[in-house]
Amino acid sequence: MASSTELYPLLRLAANLTLTTIGACGMWTASVVLPAVQAEFGVSRADASLPFTLLMIGFGIGSVLAGKLSDRFGVMVPSLIGAASLGAGFWLASLMQSMIGYALVFGVFIGLMGISAQFAPLMTDTSMWFTRRRGIAVAICASGNYVGGAIWPSLIEHFVQVAGWRQTFQGMGLFCLATMLPLCLVLRRRPPPQAMPVAAGGGGAAGNRPFGLSPGTAQLLMCAAGVACCVAMSMPQVHIVAYCGDLGYGVARGAQMLSIMLACGVVSRLVFGLISDRIGGLKTVLISSTLQMVALLLYLPFDSLLSLYVASALFGLFQGGIIPAYAIVVREQFPPEEAGTRVGITLTATMAGMALGGWLSGAIFDLTGSYHAAFANGAFWNFFNLLIMGWLFRRVSAARRAASTLPVRPQTTP
Repeated sequence: MASSTELYPLLRLAANLTLTTIGACGMWTASVVLPAVQAEFGVSRADASLPFTLLMIGFGIGSVLAGKLSDRFGVMVPSLIGAASLGAGFWLASLMQSMIGYALVFGVFIGLMGISAQFAPLMTDTSMWFTRRRGIAVAICASGNYVGGAIWPSLIEHFVQVAGWRQTFQGMGLFCLATMLPLCLVLRRRPPPQAMPVAAGGGGAAGNRPFGLSPGTAQLLMCAAGVACCVAMSMPQVHIVAYCGDLGYGVARGAQMLSIMLACGVVSRLVFGLISDRIGGLKTVLISSTLQMVALLLYLPFDSLLSLYVASALFGLFQGGIIPAYAIVVREQFPPEEAGTRVGITLTATMAGMALGGWLSGAIFDLTGSYHAAFANGAFWNFFNLLIMGWLFRRVSAARRAASTLPVRPQTTP
């Protein structure tokens, strides 16, 4: 029979998963209500994308701040702040009478102070409680973002149609406060002492020389890769609802596609989590990013209703493994005492990519009157991500080969 000590990491993982699932409502709401908000405020598609852009910028900056708080005080502190901010943010957003006020609430309360505490810090915290199965544990925690994505879009769309987006936001604010605050109390305990990282599934110079580079250079390259992959990732996630509306299929169909995309993303995160336990984070990023680009290109020649459902499902299946794998790469290459901050910085870059991509796709649509150029733009950024991560993988592989050819020094007896 398992002891309470052995069961506690599983209980903690369950709490982290639930928090990321509920907290995901803040991330996906802006996409679902985009058409309704655009119509009410009478703005362009690019301007209607601004709340999501500020949300992602706030999410990114907040991830670093929440990571620093987590490293110093434990993960419960930023989680409590995030839960309270989400509840307050939805209420404030429901009261806004201008697009700029609405967008600022999303950026500050829901992004910077809210969902930022319910993703990167919880993934880092999970990585501290598991060693042998770290990849799948982190993937399970990260999948909460997509479990929420599979649930929230259709649910939000239903209540928007029934009661309007303002009343829907008020109900969501109360729900976040009532459910998330008690869950945060499960996270009171601090993680056990951590060993220095040993690079897995491909080796490399972990610790003081990540990828054989200075820590600053390694972090910069991880951030550049994160921006690039998420500019590509944001195109379908942010605009699939509006795209379906433009094609005449209706926003409800688009919300269904977004839910399917994110449900498949849950499967993707779990599968790639298992894969990362076997081959390491770097190879996992390369595989998932390559497949993401393939799925993104499928949107270019096909726009029938069935083909959009298929492309959205494939996109979800292929791209879900990228973000958790970044956290695994950081844990493999950087010291554990920097984990919260380093993961936060890396995921800040991915959120910056989501923010840039969400706005850029809307701007390209306004310029061209079509989403085809936006899909092609996403594929270009995806290729840039592959160039960076491929180069880092080559450095790690070369370091392993060099280490394997070093002569073994004979031992001398005293």
